[in-house]
Amino acid sequence: AFLIPFFIMFVLLGIPLLYLEISVGQYLKTGPVECLAKICPLLKGVGIATVAISFVMSTYYNLIICWAIYYLINSFQSPLPWHSCNNTWNIPETCTDRMTTNNNTFSASQQFFDYNVLQKTNGLDNLGNMRWELFGLLILAWVIVYFCIFKGVTWTGKVVYFTVLFPYAVLLAILINNVQLPGAIDGIKYFANPKWEKLQEIQVWIYAAVQVFNSIGIGFGSLISMSSYNKFNNNILKDTLAISLTNAATSILSGFVIFSAFGYMSHMINVSIDDIAVDGPGLVFVVYPEAFVTMPVSPLWAVLFFVMLLFLGLDSEFAMVEVMVTSLLDAYQDSLLKYLKRKEFVVLGVCAVGFLLGIPNVTQVYLTPNVSISRLSQNIEEMQGKRPNIYLRACWMLSAVLILSIMVFVIIDFEPVHYGNYQYPEWAQGLGWVIALASLIWIPIGVVHTLLTLEGSFCERLVKSVTPVGLESDIKQPGAAGPEVSLDVPVAGRSPPQEAVILKNTSI
Repeated sequence: AFLIPFFIMFVLLGIPLLYLEISVGQYLKTGPVECLAKICPLLKGVGIATVAISFVMSTYYNLIICWAIYYLINSFQSPLPWHSCNNTWNIPETCTDRMTTNNNTFSASQQFFDYNVLQKTNGLDNLGNMRWELFGLLILAWVIVYFCIFKGVTWTGKVVYFTVLFPYAVLLAILINNVQLPGAIDGIKYFANPKWEKLQEIQVWIYAAVQVFNSIGIGFGSLISMSSYNKFNNNILKDTLAISLTNAATSILSGFVIFSAFGYMSHMINVSIDDIAVDGPGLVFVVYPEAFVTMPVSPLWAVLFFVMLLFLGLDSEFAMVEVMVTSLLDAYQDSLLKYLKRKEFVVLGVCAVGFLLGIPNVTQVYLTPNVSISRLSQNIEEMQGKRPNIYLRACWMLSAVLILSIMVFVIIDFEPVHYGNYQYPEWAQGLGWVIALASLIWIPIGVVHTLLTLEGSFCERLVKSVTPVGLESDIKQPGAAGPEVSLDVPVAGRSPPQEAVILKNTSI
């Protein structure tokens, strides 16, 4: 049933907002902070919030990359180390070789993740010791990210041609292998056959919207940052359709790969797919590793899978770090380059701060821009030679209502965070809210700062604060605007216009 709300949200939110973000970045040639400040000065804090969200997320994504490297290293052996309970890290009394529905026992792959990779303690009150293996791999992960992005989007674009195409080859190979296993077709049928009663649950629609936003990268600022490097007359609709359709196809392909494995495991251990299907890190670091154990040539499939996971994590990491770098250069380019001399050192500083913020993780333990659709359509016409169609304009109006509704339902349906049966203490829940507010707090701060710095009476300042600035073309061209206008001129702080490769896929 998830596919139906997913494609509805994809059509109503995903494609229109993707087109919107690419249009804004391509027209204004700046990152999300400057873009939002020009579109609606009152909401410049929203741009800062997107940068903060991306930066916080980048520290977590690099942890996933770190774990993927750890698993990759441990996959070069037969049998795989999570094959059985006969290891020093296992707790024999609660360990079983295979997943069961017994809440008092844990599979060997679960204990490998908990007690070998994480070496988790009994709670957040006990941080334990530094996991020096993960600490070293975290450094390695950030070093890889730095050398893949330090030369700018042109260099990164060359890297992602491989890091994006290789995972598709692996996905297809795993799917071909999976469908030959007993029970795999049952898993695919489970994924494809809708359960109509589930469509009445609001949670399914929320998950669908979240998946659309996360997989495309809407609201993270990365689409605006990357598209700011595009040529002024670059075909926005072509990019939007290419990105969105590829993303949707990847999501479906990933679903087939995942649920074919679920069906196989369901057949092997004689439990229902509902008892196997999990989300979060448990899917890629517990369930899939266990599935590989019983497959022929298991180390080969494990190596391919974790190399693929590594590349997918890097693709997302490139985009999120680029958001921070672009925003810093937009705001403080002269100051930064005065002291640091080169952009490469700015990238190095961002990566270093991201690494420091990620160290605690290796211990044991969208708002719619407030600009009229007619004005935005006029700006797009300057670039494309024609205005957006009625579908896009209608969806932009609808998106604000949908996003607000989703936010309200998420707040109403909020439950305290937990990991398995472990309920996090209140102070940890509070810390989570502090991290969330670290990005959201910039929105009211931006509102207050804008109203205080503008001149005039309060009403005059309020009007100015919601009036777009910088949305008039800097280069006036006689006659019709559109594709005939060539704006291949350097923009301050940027390389000459070029095709930026916009890739962010977290479907796995």
